[in-house]
Amino acid sequence: MKVGVLGAGQLARMIALAGIPLGLEFIFLDPSADACANRLGEPLIGDYNDPILLAQLAERADVVTYEFENVPAEVAEFLASHTQVHPSPKALAVAQDRLVEKTFFHDIGIPTPDYAAVDSLEDLAQAMTDIGYPAVLKSRTQGYDGKGQSVLKSANDLKPAWELLQGVPAVVEAFVPFNREVSIIAVRSVSGEIVFYPLSENLHRGGILRVSKCSTDDAMQQQAESYVSRLLEALDYVGVLALELFEINGQLLVNEFAPRVHNSGHWTIEGAETSQFENHLRAILDLPLGSTRAVGKSAMVNFIGGLPETEELLAIPHAHLHLYDKAPRKGRKVAHATVRAENAEQLSVLIQKLTALADQVDDS
Repeated sequence: MKVGVLGAGQLARMIALAGIPLGLEFIFLDPSADACANRLGEPLIGDYNDPILLAQLAERADVVTYEFENVPAEVAEFLASHTQVHPSPKALAVAQDRLVEKTFFHDIGIPTPDYAAVDSLEDLAQAMTDIGYPAVLKSRTQGYDGKGQSVLKSANDLKPAWELLQGVPAVVEAFVPFNREVSIIAVRSVSGEIVFYPLSENLHRGGILRVSKCSTDDAMQQQAESYVSRLLEALDYVGVLALELFEINGQLLVNEFAPRVHNSGHWTIEGAETSQFENHLRAILDLPLGSTRAVGKSAMVNFIGGLPETEELLAIPHAHLHLYDKAPRKGRKVAHATVRAENAEQLSVLIQKLTALADQVDDS
């Protein structure tokens, strides 16, 4: 069985690492010849819109998936007319446009922060009379890891923020004074089987995820499962989906969803019975889904921009290092480490040790 993947970055790499023990083969389409997943399968090097490469991918792959949501939706639609594509092109199209996404949430009864569409500086000024300050201005498309976003604290911020977006369509959202940020990783198979992982409690800095901690027996678990179940069913979704949420005094508001395996689920590699990557493959191949039960207390720490010495990382008890085979670069995710402990106190100490090393090399 051969799985095609649009994109050959670290997420594709981890999908392949989970699939090789299952006897799966992989074919990757990516513009970069040195993309880090290429050595784990057959690389197709070129643009995502290349008709020759797309034809080759459709012919050789039994099923196609993708590792990030900025793949052109028309590419997924073309492939879906020739082979199986999971998640569906519809899910990709909804996730690619923040306005479409938020409207979709609203239509299926999932609460979000207040928002408004803006296509001009005048639109933005008018919207702020209802949204209020502070707020966040975001491009509708092509935004990730905090890119294409500006915080608006007063009317003086409107013009610089709009100019930073260079006139692209945008949305403005009310700033949420959240107690914490969480996400839920859910999986739905071709046959409709659904499983949920325990909530991840997330810490961002500069718009980039720094730490995710598995939160078992979380009071918000049931509410998060209710929201993500609604989304999975509405999209007739197949694969892993991550739903990012804000908690405000016992109520969850949805920020966005990612139609793919997700950074906040990396702890599942060592911290769950079945990782998100293996379950994604099981889902798109319609195999029985694996248990999502947490194993001990676990967390993940990202390394951004650079790497500490491997010896220093592996000297931390219960640490598991995952290198992405990517050259260090400012703001780039180059690796992560997971830790697993017997109790919350021990886990907290291990997270502190890892984050101290991460901060030494972080140039973001």
